[in-house]
Amino acid sequence: MLSRDGEPSRRDHPVLLPDAFSRPQSIYCRVAVHEGQSMPNIQIYALERAHLPALRRILDRVELFPSEMLQDMASPFLERTAPHHWLVAKIDDVVVGFAYAEPERMTEGTFNLLAIATDPDMRGRGVPTVLISALENELRGQGGRILLVETSSIDQYAATRHFYHNRAFVEAACIRDFYTDGEHKIVFWKRL
Repeated sequence: MLSRDGEPSRRDHPVLLPDAFSRPQSIYCRVAVHEGQSMPNIQIYALERAHLPALRRILDRVELFPSEMLQDMASPFLERTAPHHWLVAKIDDVVVGFAYAEPERMTEGTFNLLAIATDPDMRGRGVPTVLISALENELRGQGGRILLVETSSIDQYAATRHFYHNRAFVEAACIRDFYTDGEHKIVFWKRL
């Protein structure tokens, strides 16, 4: 893809998906060029049951949430009983990350990114950026208007907050002492 000035674009342009209940096996493949260096070929797929063991391993390593919760969280998507969005990233046919979002209740076109994680051995390869881009395109293709993400205010999450700022998310709210005294919930917002 070329930018307006004829140079290769750094933006991701994945293929739009059909509705959440008819999921293709492979969503898209992408090789990114970032500051003149080729990044690995990252393939994005809709979650399948066969991916769950790899996602559990990632969760056990990054401690985002207990991996025992994964089956219950993913079941509505896998059973096609809810319009959730689960994307899985692979490099060389190995699962290296995932993203999970669902619609916000009582809204039109507002979604919440509830989880995104990358295998720690794959950090620095652009996996979360590709996952966010694919998710944004999927949601946009289904009438999504807004994507929210929530994180913590503590120093441990400074890199996380920086990641969202760098991807055009705006810090929209701070709910003081939400998690515990002194640990606030930071809500990021992005128009799709």
